[in-house]
Amino acid sequence: MQMVYRYEVYPSREQEQKLFHTLKLCRKLYNHALNERQVTYKETGHGLTYNQQQNALPAFVKAHPEYSQVHSQVLQDVLRRLDSAYQHFFAKEAGYPRFKNRDHYSSLTYPQVDNVKRTFGRAGYIYLSKLGFVKMETHRKFPVEAIKRVNIKYHGGKWFANLTAEIPDVAPVENPSQAVGIDVGLNHFAVLSDEKVIDNPKYYRKMEKKLAKAQRRLSRKRKGSHNRGKAKVKVAKIHAKIANQRKDFLHQASVRVVRSYDLIVMEDLKVHNMVRNRRLAKSIHDAGWGQFRNYIRYKCERQGKQFILVDPKGTSQSCLCGESVPKDLSVRVHECPSCGLVMDRDLVSSKLILARGLSKIA
Repeated sequence: MQMVYRYEVYPSREQEQKLFHTLKLCRKLYNHALNERQVTYKETGHGLTYNQQQNALPAFVKAHPEYSQVHSQVLQDVLRRLDSAYQHFFAKEAGYPRFKNRDHYSSLTYPQVDNVKRTFGRAGYIYLSKLGFVKMETHRKFPVEAIKRVNIKYHGGKWFANLTAEIPDVAPVENPSQAVGIDVGLNHFAVLSDEKVIDNPKYYRKMEKKLAKAQRRLSRKRKGSHNRGKAKVKVAKIHAKIANQRKDFLHQASVRVVRSYDLIVMEDLKVHNMVRNRRLAKSIHDAGWGQFRNYIRYKCERQGKQFILVDPKGTSQSCLCGESVPKDLSVRVHECPSCGLVMDRDLVSSKLILARGLSKIA
């Protein structure tokens, strides 16, 4: 399985200038390759493939000497990134690829890592070709020999290194003794079938006024001005803080759940469809249900725990006895007219989710 380890890096001023210049060149190459595909399709009726553009890359670099400052595999990854965008478009998983501006192209990738000789040969540093050794804050250990790819990302005024490792799969736990169903929501972030509750921190809601104030200041700045650039950085830092707070909360919550149970059952929610509700979209995005589910899944794989997704249909409108009990979101207490059960609706849903999961493995 794949694991990604994220660390903050601290490039020198000279290295940071080189990184920004490299991002600029990569973005220009991405836009050039996208334009080339569009023009070729209009003229010939056939699109270009990744292999065709990769084979033409040496001639492009020769015609543009400034690209010799960028590692060849980093340039190849730019073309691979564009090809991936086209593949997602053809699979109807995303829109048509767009040209990138400075704010929407903020990372570069080294797809192969020479971890033995140089990349991690100096403690507290990471070696990046054409840049040299860059200081890296390794707050936790990572398997050096297993690192296969390095991604350098600029986000919220900081630089990060995302190290992708290939680690062996762990044998799943047989006959799990501790099982739990989890129902995610907005009133409480999650309710577990054993009556434990995880409160919703609502980080975006807490920072909403501060963010709105920063965005109003940004809107008043003249486009292209230095002050607008500084205002844009402030807005980006607030967004980054909210995202980091949410990630930290989701990691801590998912770790506690995975450590406590051998079998975890959740609903297979289509969050993309749920956020179409304009009244709930902001709160759903703020909760991070999809991210929480992904964290639970990969932590279960890493520790050999079982993770099951079940159909969410009817989990909030049914009773444990099987009777249908329709209710809207404003009704927070489940009252069954058939068996007389009176219980918090989220707790009933979590118990139904667990029962569906157990029936899957029975």
